[in-house]
Amino acid sequence: MLEIFVTKKDAAATPVWLVRSADLQNWAAEHAGAGAAWVETSGFKAEAGKVLLLPDGSGGLSGAILGIGDGSDPFVTGALAASLPVQTYRLAGALGETPEKAALGFALGTYGFARYSGKARQYPRLVLPDGVDGEEVSRVARAIFLVRDLINTPTNDMSPADLAAAAHAVAEAHEAKVSVIEGDELLDRNYPMIHAVGRAAAVAPRLIDLTWGRFDAPKVTLVGKGVCFDTGGLDLKPSSAMLLMKKDMGGAANVLALAALVMGAKLDVRLRVLIPAVENSVSGDAFRPGDILRSRKGLTVEIGNTDAEGRLVLADALADADAEEPELLIDMATLTGAARTALGPDLPPFYTDDDVLAAEIAAAAASEFDPLWRMPLWQPYDGWMDSKIADVNNAGEGGFAGSITAALFLRRFVGNAKSWVHFDVYGWAPKPKPGRPVGGEAQAIRALYAVLKDRYGPRE
Repeated sequence: MLEIFVTKKDAAATPVWLVRSADLQNWAAEHAGAGAAWVETSGFKAEAGKVLLLPDGSGGLSGAILGIGDGSDPFVTGALAASLPVQTYRLAGALGETPEKAALGFALGTYGFARYSGKARQYPRLVLPDGVDGEEVSRVARAIFLVRDLINTPTNDMSPADLAAAAHAVAEAHEAKVSVIEGDELLDRNYPMIHAVGRAAAVAPRLIDLTWGRFDAPKVTLVGKGVCFDTGGLDLKPSSAMLLMKKDMGGAANVLALAALVMGAKLDVRLRVLIPAVENSVSGDAFRPGDILRSRKGLTVEIGNTDAEGRLVLADALADADAEEPELLIDMATLTGAARTALGPDLPPFYTDDDVLAAEIAAAAASEFDPLWRMPLWQPYDGWMDSKIADVNNAGEGGFAGSITAALFLRRFVGNAKSWVHFDVYGWAPKPKPGRPVGGEAQAIRALYAVLKDRYGPRE
């Protein structure tokens, strides 16, 4: 369990009241004394994420108020860790139906990426609210921290080799197995598009393959895009578009964290994680616009744009995963700018032909406050990727519906899995929120974890 949590209910702890803006005057009326008077004197309005320290009669700290605005953000408690003096606190008053979210929000507020600055700091501690499973909350917080750390790390320290090392670390913590196919061996083992995309880089491309769980359990396979840096290839991005391209392995970061959640909770699944790890670089050996690549599935792909590389590496990995006929095949990728144009950075789209699965994901997204939105696999757009000289083009014509056409491209490489779902995530928080600083961010994994727990549960 995270060290910030205290389980002893009788621990000396300073109260923190969570107060809506509309309820602030009622709180003051119920808490007569110096603290209540200070609310009016300070001009505090209980806006979401704002913290007011309350003095006692001798100038000490009697408690604090956390403004929660209209109460719509269950993770607003993320504001506390940076605002409170370092001591032990308890959440006072009614927490409604989200005490676990309140504890998780507090934990998320203790995240800091200090690898290069050396500015690690101490944080206050929280007495766990009644009924909250501290181990579970800690498991989820660690998974989110893992995603943030992996995405925030620049590519000079997060190459395909470093990403493989991160997968080994996750596997070792849960007694999973990892194998890695590297460099020209990708050609020998029939992963030609992973090789083509990554061959121009100084660090060789590779396919990371993690397995865990009893052999005859339901097969759940996660595929994550691991493009550790994307220059755009010969269809070179402008410099402004490269500034965040260290995050183009955000799909890989999210599936590794989801795998850690699944293994940590000992869900009864046969888990497989596939991560094609590459850099899309520029050199004399780079793949070119107009090239025809043969995929692992056997389909030929005309390269309409080298900056649509993520779907190429995913296609080979999906074909491999699909051949095992998993019960559930999930892929996650920072795939298209079109998804951000349509839904913005906070609301990832997902695509599936399975209406039952889609309903489960939507329900979990709502209950876990992990926003997701189903988008259509609109069949009439599939023809936009036709090629006159190959089976398919990797870039849809016209520039419309880019996230949909990318999903349709991937669907061509899936046919045997009982259910498949694709997530086009952003993996980055461009604006700070309580407990969610600017930088790498986990998306969709809490909702997916809830779906997997509900479907499979821990093995008896």
